[in-house]
Amino acid sequence: MNNPSIDPKVSIGHVHLKVADLERALRFYCGVLGFERTQRYGDGAAFISAGGYHHHIGLNTWESLGGSPPPAGTTGLFHLAILYPTRATLADALRRLLAADIPLDGASDHGVSEALYLRDPDQNGVELYWDRPPADWPHTADGKLAMFTRPLNLKALLDEVSSDAP
Repeated sequence: MNNPSIDPKVSIGHVHLKVADLERALRFYCGVLGFERTQRYGDGAAFISAGGYHHHIGLNTWESLGGSPPPAGTTGLFHLAILYPTRATLADALRRLLAADIPLDGASDHGVSEALYLRDPDQNGVELYWDRPPADWPHTADGKLAMFTRPLNLKALLDEVSSDAP
C-alpha cells in the first residue's frame, strides 16, 4: 500500500515527562537550561517554555512521585531533542551545563547538526542541538543526504560564546 506523505508543515509539539521530583526537574530545566515556567498545577505538574510559548515541556509527578528511572533494556523515551537557533546559543547551553557540573553522555557532529547528549535528573535522555543551514548539509555524489556521526570539538563550540554570556 502506498500511503500519502504527511504534510511537510507538520511539526512535533511539546513533550510531557514523568519525573520523580518536580522541584529538582524545574531546577534543571529552568535553572540550568534556562526555560521559563509558564504555569504550575499545584504540587504535581508544571509547564515550561522558551520565548513565551504556552509550553514546550510538561513535567509531572502524577504517576511517578518518588519513582525511579526505567531500567536499561526497557522501552520508553530514548531522548527529547531541544533545537537551538544558532551555534552560539548551543555553545551557551554547553557553558551552562559545564557551570552546573552536568556531565555529557556524548557530543557529536552529524553533518546536518551538532549535538550534545546528556541526562536530566530523572535520567531521561536529552539532546541539545542546532541545525546547520540545509545548503551546508552533506550529500552523496548522487544527491542523497549523507549524515554521519563524528566527535564534536567542544572547545571550538565554546569559542562561539564569550565568558560573560548570560
